[in-house]
Amino acid sequence: MQRKILLIEDEVKLARFVELELQYEGYQATMSHEGREGLKLALEGNFDMILLDLMLPGLTGMEICRRVRKASNVPIIMLTAKDEVIDKVAGLDSGADDYLTKPFAIEELLARMRVAFKHCEDTTVKKVLLRAQDLEVDTEKRMVTVSGEVVELTKKEYELLVYLVQNKNIVLTREQILNEVWGYSYIGETNVVDVYIRYLRAKIDETFEKKFIHTIRGVGYYVKEDEE
Repeated sequence: MQRKILLIEDEVKLARFVELELQYEGYQATMSHEGREGLKLALEGNFDMILLDLMLPGLTGMEICRRVRKASNVPIIMLTAKDEVIDKVAGLDSGADDYLTKPFAIEELLARMRVAFKHCEDTTVKKVLLRAQDLEVDTEKRMVTVSGEVVELTKKEYELLVYLVQNKNIVLTREQILNEVWGYSYIGETNVVDVYIRYLRAKIDETFEKKFIHTIRGVGYYVKEDEE
């Protein structure tokens, strides 16, 4: 069965080029060049993936992503000319699975799509209860608690925490985390991991005044099984 892809992109020539490449690869592609129309399609069309431009007329890609995430976990890859880490983090925080900077090679987009599909399949299969100290992650409910109190996390914060807790007491390098949580390597941009570690520490370690996430300088991060 053909996978259905929604492409929301206001650059008509780029959109047409991507549409043809997607069709050549066996995908069923639908296009929209405007934000509000794109959102309507995204919410009503039952797509397998959304390729979403950040800057759109009518409604921004960031806002579309937030609204779609309230209704669906469909994989979303953002396409944008902005390449600052803060912009990437903002896109991921709004619920995107990945972030591709223009101009991009079509081969890279197709590779990112394959990774996003695989990651989506993997997360639906693994439904278990993960624990470290009094932190619990219920992967079936996608719920995180500390001492029974629910912690609200963004999609990427949750995925990062799951990976850390799955590998508790094992020091994970930034490159390992990027490859597992983001599905590929941001070459030279591993500081996106540091940003998300800070977010997790603010919401968990600092809020509950316990040290869950540890740093090994020059190496990476790990979650400790037992309290110090």
